[in-house]
Amino acid sequence: MREPIGIPALDSNYFWLLPVDDTPECQSGDVYLIDPGDAQPVLETLKREKFRLRGILITHHHWDHTDGLDGILSRLRVPVHGPDSVPQVNQVVKDGDRLELPGLTLSVMAVPGHTLDHLAYFQAATQEAPPRLFCGDALFAAGCGRLFEGTPAQAQTSLDRLNTLPGETRIYCAHEYTQTNLRFALSVEPDNAAVRKRLDHVSELRASHRPTLPSELSLERETNPYLRTDDPSLVSALGLPPNSERSRVFGELRSRKDRFR
Repeated sequence: MREPIGIPALDSNYFWLLPVDDTPECQSGDVYLIDPGDAQPVLETLKREKFRLRGILITHHHWDHTDGLDGILSRLRVPVHGPDSVPQVNQVVKDGDRLELPGLTLSVMAVPGHTLDHLAYFQAATQEAPPRLFCGDALFAAGCGRLFEGTPAQAQTSLDRLNTLPGETRIYCAHEYTQTNLRFALSVEPDNAAVRKRLDHVSELRASHRPTLPSELSLERETNPYLRTDDPSLVSALGLPPNSERSRVFGELRSRKDRFR
């Protein structure tokens, strides 16, 4: 199972290409695409690398995840899988679906919060590769997406669900926000050595224009504040009462992050 390829685009996005397993119905160079917010870099990459697009997966309806659909579909006739809120989707998927595509099998998870229609796609581990999660804006490296439609309680429940996946799960989110997210996390907990260490490493990567993704769920459990809303030290750092509801902790974090510069 070959590694996914991130196409950097727009201000901070990655459009992920998923190479497929070799099967009688697939050939070398076949790929699936997740969340194309712009057609041009996708079409250029497909042509340059001699890839053949087999299908598209959408996590949610925001423009920077869907604006490339029309341009791609005008040239390539492929199925589009995703929520029914996206007009170009012709293969609607929902929570609990097992998506069995040529050369690729994914489990569909509903993760409302950032938007109400948000989906994530989980690829189980194989002998050759760890499990993978393609989670759009539901979960970021060291962060999560702003709540445009959902509530803190919904987002907390969604992250709790993602947090049940194996610790070795690779996290393929849609934005290069890691450095800013860690700066925010450190502003909340200035003495958190794990966050500081990760920020130092990420800063080195970004200084040389290297990506910080994919992440790993075990690392997120240690350094992503939104996965630590039950941690007494974080609750205290936020100035909240002990044993505060986790959704309240999440909401306080998200509110502060929305104002963070």
